[in-house]
Amino acid sequence: MPRSKNKVASHRRRKKILSLAKGYWGARGNVYTIAKNSVEKGLLHAYRDRKHKKRSFRQLWITRINAAARMNGTTYSRLIDALNKKGVEINRKVLASLALENPNAFSELVKFTQN
Repeated sequence: MPRSKNKVASHRRRKKILSLAKGYWGARGNVYTIAKNSVEKGLLHAYRDRKHKKRSFRQLWITRINAAARMNGTTYSRLIDALNKKGVEINRKVLASLALENPNAFSELVKFTQN
């Protein structure tokens, strides 16, 4: 019985990897074995960094809130504690955009928490 190679499936598989490696420099973009390693590593980085992006944005928001809070005579931790005690349900993303885009409203919010 002759050996079956299934050229269609293997060609499709290689084509998929090489299309993912499009734009890579040198052999990474056109040699299958090297492209496969580069694509696998790139996909691992993409998976990891989707999680990391959430961390880094939260860190950025906290930094922005802290800077705006200090301009209004308090600190980030005191502000968040006061908001929780007053029962204000506002997340850090909205709070940071408020501090950046509308400093007057942020100042009013800080004054509300200090009363």
